[in-house]
Amino acid sequence: MNLKSLTFTFLLVGLVIVNTHAQGNSDPTAGIAKATDLVNNFYTKLVNLIYAVAGCLAIYGAFRVFSKWQHGDQDTGKAAMAWFGAALFLIVAATVLKAFFSALG
Repeated sequence: MNLKSLTFTFLLVGLVIVNTHAQGNSDPTAGIAKATDLVNNFYTKLVNLIYAVAGCLAIYGAFRVFSKWQHGDQDTGKAAMAWFGAALFLIVAATVLKAFFSALG
């Protein structure tokens, strides 16, 4: 770990501990549990957003490829693979993100 990430980690842990004491709770595990719940709620919404973006990207890409095909462009196959690859990457990234956070919680 470099110095910046180590400093950021200590700062984040310190803020969680200070926040739990500021709320009158002397048990720091309650603050960590609350932070875990917030992260779990965030990633489910993020995964759904990524799926929506991937769907919109696939539809837009299909129209772009169809337009290129109708105009007789030579690189239709290349464009189709690029759009398909981008949508597939987003779907796989969202699935990996979902599996990663499901394994943690």
